[in-house]
Amino acid sequence: MNSIITNSISKSCSYNEYRSLISTYAQEGKTTGLISSPDYINYTKLNESRMHRLDKTIEVTQETKALLENLSKEYIWLVISETWCGDAAQVIPVINKMAEVASKIDLRIVLRDENEDLMNLFLTNGTKSIPKLIIIEKETGEVVGDFGPRPTQAKQLIIDYKAAHGVVDETAKIELQKWYLADKGVSIQNEICALIKTTASQNLPE
Repeated sequence: MNSIITNSISKSCSYNEYRSLISTYAQEGKTTGLISSPDYINYTKLNESRMHRLDKTIEVTQETKALLENLSKEYIWLVISETWCGDAAQVIPVINKMAEVASKIDLRIVLRDENEDLMNLFLTNGTKSIPKLIIIEKETGEVVGDFGPRPTQAKQLIIDYKAAHGVVDETAKIELQKWYLADKGVSIQNEICALIKTTASQNLPE
């Protein structure tokens, strides 16, 4: 396994530990990361509320459940995040629900700004966009895929908005949150499952 990934995993936390961190920081008026502005503190508070709701409402589809319950190999799902990230608040609860139905998936979470070397291995178009899910085969330590920061339709929503308005402002962020609310985590599940299927097919004997 890559030494950077190994080091990051050693510093990682469970989903429950990550949720506890967000709850504590939201109550204390704090945020993770290098920027501790009032906006970022407010985002952390908003994300605590969003994740609390999603933890209760997100459901794993039958198709997703069938795939994850029958994995042939064990995996580490390593997620890069920060408490202030709006996309992370929408995506990570879905990833957690997926990991909960899969006995062969170990979900771990690390903070971006504390793991810069790791983040630099998984840039999106040259940017440190989060969340980023890294799928690692446990036995070999090989990275077999990654997902993030958003599902395809959500990415396109932001691309289209920026093309029309020239910026990604608060209105764009509200529209993005509405999209996540309507989608109910289905697109995230479908895209990660498609990634798993692709990985599995590549590992089949010829």
